[in-house]
Amino acid sequence: MSIILNIDTASEKAHVSFARNGELLHTLTSGSQKEHASFLQSAIQELVQITGVHLTQLDAVAVTAGPGSYTGLRVGFSSAKGLCYALNKPLISIGTLEVLTASALTLFPPVTNEEWYCPMMDARRMEVFTALYKPDLTVQLAPCPVILNSSSFENELSQKSIIFFGSGAAKWQSVCNHPNALFKNVTLLPGSMSKHSNMLFEKKIFTELAYSEPLYLKEFQTVINN
Repeated sequence: MSIILNIDTASEKAHVSFARNGELLHTLTSGSQKEHASFLQSAIQELVQITGVHLTQLDAVAVTAGPGSYTGLRVGFSSAKGLCYALNKPLISIGTLEVLTASALTLFPPVTNEEWYCPMMDARRMEVFTALYKPDLTVQLAPCPVILNSSSFENELSQKSIIFFGSGAAKWQSVCNHPNALFKNVTLLPGSMSKHSNMLFEKKIFTELAYSEPLYLKEFQTVINN
């Protein structure tokens, strides 16, 4: 038996949910990336009121660890760690690309079990945060930033059909014409995250609070206009 608070503020949409044994009790969503910070705390309190689950009843807190927006990752990670410290509960951090792939597998299961899955998160211009996974979520390419061009994934596509999806997939589709490249519309599903965090909880795969930090993949840069 587990009750887990799941937090995702890594991308354009944010969601928080309570789940019991991997099944959603209730979820709340925000579509405004600029309001993730104000949304998160009020949404957690609203979840308590709607579900009747007090924060002290939680068994763990799960958060998407990145990649994603710098501000969104800091908001989600700091809130999750703060709750874990205060409640003395374990922290579960999950790669955003992994959860996005789990969502794709829910929506578009493999036809032959040989396809690979390639999540892409927009990182501006022709760059994306991406990775490659087998249908069992075995990592074929670890999360990394990639600047896309017409020859990207050439070797991989010569061997396998690859399903591309996520906020960065559209610009890859604009330059890719390989017959083994398939494109799907996928967003991160709260239900997929809740099942994934429960699986990690059952395996006791927790994140060390003192040393944990988001997976940015790229250093933060600011532009100063003189």
